[in-house]
Amino acid sequence: MLVAAGGLAILLAYWTVLFTVQRKLLFPGGIGQPGVTRPHDAEQMWLQTSTGRVEAWFLPPLGDATVAGRSPLLVYTHGNGELIDFWPPAFTEPRSLGLGVLLVEFPGYGRSQGRPSEASIRETMLAAFEWVRGRSDLDPERIVAHGRSLGGGAACLLAASRPVRALILESTFTSVRSFAGRFGAPSFLVRDPFDNLAAVQSFAGPLLVLHGERDEVIPAEHGRALAAAGRNAELELLPCGHNDCDVAWSRIHSFLAKQRILP
Repeated sequence: MLVAAGGLAILLAYWTVLFTVQRKLLFPGGIGQPGVTRPHDAEQMWLQTSTGRVEAWFLPPLGDATVAGRSPLLVYTHGNGELIDFWPPAFTEPRSLGLGVLLVEFPGYGRSQGRPSEASIRETMLAAFEWVRGRSDLDPERIVAHGRSLGGGAACLLAASRPVRALILESTFTSVRSFAGRFGAPSFLVRDPFDNLAAVQSFAGPLLVLHGERDEVIPAEHGRALAAAGRNAELELLPCGHNDCDVAWSRIHSFLAKQRILP
């Protein structure tokens, strides 16, 4: 009896610690990269939230693509160990095709105020959407939410709350609760569940799921499940893992062209 009671006490203590530190595990923060500066053509703005200002960078379409009137926009959210600083070079190709890009930071990351949580990220994404609607050079009817890894959760929060035209999920999980078993914890202890599967099930627009077949962090089964749950979904499995996948711009371009978001 005493042994059982002692074991239960240890388990409860472990769960208490896990409940306390889980946000540090889920949101480790972007690792600074000395020498990274904002590109000269990137417009910096600050999204106002209830817990402070959150940074975002707007990258306009490039070259001749800028003369076509109101541009479609890709709202991009990165993984949990990254910063928006890392990403501008990766978006040269879609920008040259006429797509504007908004890189949205997480609260508490980089130069942004606040603390990261599902609630604060949702508020940030909604503020980003309102910023887009106030721009005369961007088409609010052609907003695409695109998230990688944890950023897929942010993209799903936006798609579940605002009328985005399309959703792109890259190396994204079905729910944070699905990982609770790895840590020997019940799913109800998860503070920020990011129920992407439910968001996809309720999303009526087109969905593109990109996932590495060798993903060692978020197994490809998550991508398959998200695509199977979508009403109008396409799945592309890529020959890579979690952090070594190049962005499949040709596949994304064909998806956006099919939806008449890009030529």
